[in-house]
Amino acid sequence: MQHKRYIISGAGSGIGRAIALKLAQAGAGIILIGRNQEKLEQTHSMLAKGNHLVISTDIRLKKNCLEVSNILNGTHIDGIIANAGIGGENYFSDDDRWEEIIDTNLSGTYYFVNAFLPQLKNSNGTCKQVLITSSVLAKLGVKHYTAYCASKAGLLGLTRSWAMELAEDQIMVNAICPGWVNTNMAKEGMEGIAKSMGISMQEFHQLAMQSVPLGRMAEPEEIADLVYYLMGQNAITGQVIDINGGSVMSS
Repeated sequence: MQHKRYIISGAGSGIGRAIALKLAQAGAGIILIGRNQEKLEQTHSMLAKGNHLVISTDIRLKKNCLEVSNILNGTHIDGIIANAGIGGENYFSDDDRWEEIIDTNLSGTYYFVNAFLPQLKNSNGTCKQVLITSSVLAKLGVKHYTAYCASKAGLLGLTRSWAMELAEDQIMVNAICPGWVNTNMAKEGMEGIAKSMGISMQEFHQLAMQSVPLGRMAEPEEIADLVYYLMGQNAITGQVIDINGGSVMSS
């Protein structure tokens, strides 16, 4: 992956950070995108030496994505990794989080990818990629997770549509659907669900792992390994790839 350059949203922690570390270790230059400057700088400090860049912005706003695209005008990009997302419950009420979650996970991904497609299309490199982080909950339902489930399912529609649209430019578009991954976001989700069920987080963890045949959470580095593979291939597009310990087995 020498001389390759990838732009990653949600790169300040969790899966996004692990992907950045993996690709940088392979020699790629990384553009780190996220809302939290401090966390992005922490990721940057962990990367193997290379031509890396940190840009703090909120992808929920179309104008922000376009501003960053203008800043990077002329910079070649070999892959767009749309990983930013938030989770948690939402309720139909005055403080409903529906818009916050949809705007981040679904609309934010739409704005982010579209803003950088011109650079990707103009790249002279091979293996041009768009990778979208969806979720196992794109295929399953969880009580009070209507916004999260809907947003992650919507990402699968984006993936398939873009795969058709961008095939003429030889751009591969795929999505991954992680299950439980050992990140702070997953831990916060477990705590929230456990609280709503009236049980401890440890009890919920044991309950959740009963639906995972491998019986454990994945590590962010395992997700990054899959992304690393997808970044280097030219035959897979329009696919939704499960990486969830067997909790969902698609036919």
